Formats: sequence, C-alpha cells, structure tokens
Amino acid sequence: MTIAGVVAAPLRFGSGPAAAVLNAVRISAPATRDRLVADTGLSAATVNRQVNALLEAGLVIERPDLLGHSGVGRPKLPLTLDPDRFCVAGMHIGARRTALVIADVGGRTLYSHAIRTKELANADAASAVDRLCELLAELAGRFSGRRVLWAGAALGGVVDDATGLVDHTILRWHRQPLGERLHAALGVPVSVAEHVQAMAAAELLLASTVQRSGSSLFFYARETVGMALIIDGEVHQPAHGAGTIAGLRVEPGVLAVEPVAPLQSVIGTAAVKAAAARLDVDESAGVVADDRARVLGEAVAMMRDVLNPDAITVAGDAFSAHPHGLAPVQAAFDAASLLPRPLEIVPTCFGVHVPEAAAVAVALSAVYADPLGVVGG
Repeated sequence: MTIAGVVAAPLRFGSGPAAAVLNAVRISAPATRDRLVADTGLSAATVNRQVNALLEAGLVIERPDLLGHSGVGRPKLPLTLDPDRFCVAGMHIGARRTALVIADVGGRTLYSHAIRTKELANADAASAVDRLCELLAELAGRFSGRRVLWAGAALGGVVDDATGLVDHTILRWHRQPLGERLHAALGVPVSVAEHVQAMAAAELLLASTVQRSGSSLFFYARETVGMALIIDGEVHQPAHGAGTIAGLRVEPGVLAVEPVAPLQSVIGTAAVKAAAARLDVDESAGVVADDRARVLGEAVAMMRDVLNPDAITVAGDAFSAHPHGLAPVQAAFDAASLLPRPLEIVPTCFGVHVPEAAAVAVALSAVYADPLGVVGG
C-alpha cells in the first residue's frame, strides 16, 4: 500500500492488533510477549504474529542486553521500540512562537527549534508557508540516517484536515496549502490539525498512561483559548472543523472595563497589560492574576457542566502563570460548577512543551493507528 500526500490525522488509538501491540510496547517497555498478552487482551498467537511483523518492519527490537533471566528454561527477550531507525517531523504554529521538532517513534524529541511567529507576519502568506516547510525539511535532513515516516502540522485557525488548507487570522493566511507544501518539501505523507485538538491528542497518544474509555475535556489558554473533547480513546474532530469558545461570555472583573466580555478578549498578554495599566500596578500583581484565575475557573466549570466529562486537563501560560499554580483556578471551578461530583483539574503532562508534543502527536497519529500500513507504505 502506498500512502502519499495529505492525510487526515486519525488522533485516536488504532483498533487493529498491530497498533495495540505497538502501543503496549511503547508504554510497558521493556516488555516481554507474555506481558503484551496481558496488556492487550490478545491471544498469545496473535501477539506473536504482530511482534514478528513489527520486528520485521523495524518498529520494535529485541533487547537481550536488558534480559534479567537467571533461571532454567528459554529466556524471554524484552522488546522496546526501535529508537534509531525512524523519525517524524512536526511544526506547531502558535500566536507568538512557532516550534519545529523531530521526534522518534516513541514521541521522544530528538531536536527542536523555535522561531518568533511575528517574523512570519512580515512575509506574504505563500512565502511564509514555503519558508516554514523549508526549515522543517532542513531540520529533518540532519537526521539522514533515519527514515522520516510522516510530517505533522498543528495551528490555530481554520484547518481542512483532508486537504491541508489552512486559514490563520494573526498571520493573515487564507486557504494556504500548508499540507501540500509540506509534502513537497519533505516527500512524506503529511497531516494537518487544529492545534488544541492536536494538544489533546498528545495527552491521549503520547502520555505514559492510557485511558481508552470515558471522556476528557482539554482546555487551552495562552494568547488564544480553545477546547477539545476526547471520547473513548479518540479526539473528537467535528466534520466542519473545530468549534470555538472565544466568545464564551465571562465576568472579567479588572481584566476589562465591561461587566461581561468574551473570554478571548480577557485572556492573553494584551488584556493583562491593559488591566495592569488601568490599575497602575505591575502585570504580576495579585489582583490581575487572581481575576484571570477566577475567569478561567468559571469558564472551565461552565463547559464542565454542559459536557460533564470524566476528567479535565488544562494547558497554557494563562493556567500556569499564577504564583499559586492551579489552586486559584480549582477554587473558582469548585465554586462555579453546579454538578455534585468533585473533579480535579489536572495540568498537561507536557508542561511548556505541549505545543511541540501537539506537532509530534499529529505526525505520529497515523503511525500509531496503522503502524504496518505506514511503514509498508
């Protein structure tokens, strides 16, 4: 099977046995075949077939150097992902910072590079897209000893995941063929996804723990705000593109002069600077930080009450910048939510590197969904 061009990112766990075994190796490595049988629920014969196929494809390797065998009988060789044969390339185009990253098949970053997004705003749209693709291709070229399996891009704005066409308001991009240009630059299949959905996919696909059932709400707030929903091991991707919570009505307090305002207008550097100037205080003053934490807690509570997820994960500087961390956000959330079940807000496991993880997740999602199909393609 040949895979080429722009392919919509699955952003989900693969349903096939090869995908199940590969993911179990990623999480449990070093793992024996017996351990994989227990972890996947597949039969020993099925696990053996898939392991042999993954070994032949070069996605996993046997590690006799990790063998702890000291008893009688045939030793069972541990398995890990092959850390050296393949890689993926990704980019995350943010409002202030664009990250370019190369990662191995386990999602481990091999190299990353960041540029200021405003540098792109000075170029016309086509030139900016071409330059980004050239930069990522140059970065991938440094890893010529590896085969690049896939490329992924994540960005805010409007994304057509089937064609790779994107709109980006801040950069004044309209219907730019990012996916097509990236495919031309790298010569590998490409996926393009909305950035908050991609961040949610990173939590789902690249975290050290796996939750395949239930629902989880992912909430992002930095210069922009966004939300994604994970349901039973798959990031929900609406047929007509990502929705928006930018217009969610909130009570901003000192963050705006109006008693009620859209959420997007009171989150980000500009809103904090304006509030500090009005109050004649430092931007890190408690009154500004406290109001932002309250607004975020109430906004998350509002969406929680509508969707009633089993878990909530948050990411972005707006959540992490308060001197007391998430505690004020959690307090506001607890006070505002009308549902009786207590729910803890959990920070992303990727910290400040969540944009890079989002790009890697987009690039790896097809690999994890159909590993033998991708490597064979």
